Amino acid sequence: MSQEPAPARGGSDAEHVPVLIAGGGPVGLTLALALANHGVEALLVERNPSTTTHPKMDITNGRSMELFRHLGVADDLRKVAVPEDHPFDVSWVTKLDGWELARFRYPTVVERRALIRDRNDGTVTLEPAMRVSQTILEPALKEILEDRADGIDVRFGWALESFQQDDHGVDAVIRHSATGEHRTVRAQFLAGCDGAGSVVRRGLDIALDDIHLHRLAARELGLRRLVSSAIRAYREDHEPPMDGRVYMVHFTSPDRELFERFGKTWHTQSPEGWTLISQNDHDTWTLHNPIGRGVDPDSIDPKQFLFERLGITFDCKIIVANAWRPRLSLAESYGHGRVWLAGDSAHQVVPAGGYGMNTGVGDAIGLAWALAANVQGWGGNRLLDAYEAERRPVAVRNRTASARNTLVRIAIKSLHKRSIHRDGWSGDRDRGMIGREILDLGNLENEADGIEFGYRYSDSPIVYGENLPSEDRFHSYIPSSVPGARPPSLYLDDGRAIFDLLGPGFTLLRFADIDAGEFETAAANRGMPFAVVDIRDTHARSLYERDLVLIRPDQHVAWRGNTVPNHPEDVIDRVCGGTKAPTSP
Repeated sequence: MSQEPAPARGGSDAEHVPVLIAGGGPVGLTLALALANHGVEALLVERNPSTTTHPKMDITNGRSMELFRHLGVADDLRKVAVPEDHPFDVSWVTKLDGWELARFRYPTVVERRALIRDRNDGTVTLEPAMRVSQTILEPALKEILEDRADGIDVRFGWALESFQQDDHGVDAVIRHSATGEHRTVRAQFLAGCDGAGSVVRRGLDIALDDIHLHRLAARELGLRRLVSSAIRAYREDHEPPMDGRVYMVHFTSPDRELFERFGKTWHTQSPEGWTLISQNDHDTWTLHNPIGRGVDPDSIDPKQFLFERLGITFDCKIIVANAWRPRLSLAESYGHGRVWLAGDSAHQVVPAGGYGMNTGVGDAIGLAWALAANVQGWGGNRLLDAYEAERRPVAVRNRTASARNTLVRIAIKSLHKRSIHRDGWSGDRDRGMIGREILDLGNLENEADGIEFGYRYSDSPIVYGENLPSEDRFHSYIPSSVPGARPPSLYLDDGRAIFDLLGPGFTLLRFADIDAGEFETAAANRGMPFAVVDIRDTHARSLYERDLVLIRPDQHVAWRGNTVPNHPEDVIDRVCGGTKAPTSP
């Protein structure tokens, strides 16, 4: 896409706003909420007239819920989510009228909350995960934004058409999707949260790096295994070789009992390749199933497709049905100057694990405070470069985890035999073999604490102190206050959650009687938001490892020590991004 010329500095008829956000999905909406929390005005434009009807995600992980709690909206979002006494179980079955092969049991939100308090060792998130469809989450975020966020102008039905940046800001042209009306906006910064087909990314001429699943599967699982599986599938079921596409059917049905034959289940999956997601444990489900070469999705009858895959017929209403292609893509850059990317515009993953939107929520929180610091004048010229240095490695890691989870699904599909659908000893034998293999492979996609909240900004240019290598653990999180890490979450002896003591700016946690006046003065001279919170709690001090721990607005450690440094202004300068960036006229 070309960056079409726009009037210099917006022209006399341009609207002026500190931040223009392109895209009104969950990442753009979260970014707007976070900017409002920092006291920064923004204009959000979304090309569609309403929030999505496509159920793109169905899990908001514990880390994202911690961040939503920090924004003061977690409880509101839970009101529209799956009830808190419902489980997160994952079941593998032959078909819904067949046999259960394996089940992975996970606690309800209520049970998880009790576990969090009982454990209280810093190894878990403050908030449990939340089951909710994106079709429900987006309207809830939009309503909260419109009702409570002063200074945020939300315009659905308006699309970003073009932009051009200079040293002091961005000139953008937005277009009303229905009427074709054009308007010019002059913004200090532009945030591209506009999805996989991002206008902003294309306008910056940023390429995508792709991992090709077919090649990855052949390398990791073995070509012989995949070819043998494909031949067996064609011989037994006349199934053409898979070409990477998936057919989705989103539907409602009053026949809940049929879908809960094996018990209340979040994800029901089959070695045939399909996954059935319970969106609300009441009347709404989504089926995803790979389709093969030569299959025309327009010729598929969605209802018949459902019945054949699930093995039952039932009363249902199709909401939406279409083919889509999973991708493992990563932008080669997250932006430059005054234009930056977040969410799917920067990275796309296979949904296995829920790393797409949740990675995007982390992007939004990280980008928000960097933008706020620059708009308010206390942020340095390295702060936005640090955003990419911090968040892109997280996306690399999460893409790797998503690929690993997808390979597990492909490996299980390669085991499928028609015999598992038959009565008798041979069917029992083959079902037992596949069930044991599924349990052996595990379900890391729903157990990867290390992926979800164990990442650390080890190479960030704006953390100060020990540059220790990250322990790349997918399964678990080791509590740490090393600069760049998410600090441990725990409840203090007085019942307060330590994360609830962290403000919207920088928070210096003080675990001993140390005069922090020089730190406060350095922060005040910089103009950065800074607060000191006193904590006298032996358990918390042991987990936080130092007497002084400086926490950033995004709940990551900026610095730690047992005494105030000789030159606290050097620490403040580093964590704020160095020399102050020039403000826009």
